[in-house]
Amino acid sequence: MTQSSSDIAPIDDWNRLLDGRVVVVTGGGDGIGGAVSRLFARHGGIIEIAEIDAARADRTVEAIVAGGAVAHKNIVDVTRQPDVDRLATTVLDRHGRVDVLVNNVGDFRPLVRFNESTPESIEAMYQVNLQHFFTVTRAFIGSMIEHRRGSIVNVHSVEGMRGYPNDPVYGAMKAAVAHFTTNLAVLYGRKGVRVNGIGPDLTQTPQVDYMTGGEDQDTLWPSWAPVGRLGWPEDQARVALFLASDMSGYVTGHNIPVDGGTKAGGGWFYSPSARRFVNRPRSL
Repeated sequence: MTQSSSDIAPIDDWNRLLDGRVVVVTGGGDGIGGAVSRLFARHGGIIEIAEIDAARADRTVEAIVAGGAVAHKNIVDVTRQPDVDRLATTVLDRHGRVDVLVNNVGDFRPLVRFNESTPESIEAMYQVNLQHFFTVTRAFIGSMIEHRRGSIVNVHSVEGMRGYPNDPVYGAMKAAVAHFTTNLAVLYGRKGVRVNGIGPDLTQTPQVDYMTGGEDQDTLWPSWAPVGRLGWPEDQARVALFLASDMSGYVTGHNIPVDGGTKAGGGWFYSPSARRFVNRPRSL
């Protein structure tokens, strides 16, 4: 039977978009994952942080609990199948379901130029940037299908959505995550599961520090990013919240660059001195 607009469930409290929903965040102790954990908790989510670093997990759990919300830490390495199995068992035994999964773990380090790459360096890139998206998603999607409700947000990179000359292997892994996102959405949409991705860029995190380069940041940001400023983990978390919540109930299979406009810029840079765009920057 065709639904009408009156059949769409209303959003009663815009301040608690995830009220009572069980949320798993991989790498949820710091950086983008930490911002996701904190913001989702403020919107009523019950947060399960999957984190390899106990100290990072403790800090974020303590901050969430101090704010009156609920969070648990799970010290796991999501690149290891036994750890993923243990995480799934713990979370599902505790709650009986998972409503939201944020696959956030990834790292460009160590950066290895392609002509210097080895089977071992390629395997390492695969494990930390692609493999766990498969294994963690597979561990929790059965619960979502069973309850006919779920939202998966895959955090990859804008480098998977454009050319990345520094490390083609890393860029290829991120592109694979983006396409996995699209394929998964088509496969499971009729079972109540939505899947979307975000592609960060120019975002200050423990992995990528844009603030301590010794350069005149204030003059360079208008050239680097069309929005004219540095990005923060909270910028990523807000888009992830939209995708995880019923606010995006008719959105699935999409990958959103959360990049301050760098992908849209397409290789053009704004020169404050010339007051025009250039595609061959010498001195901006």
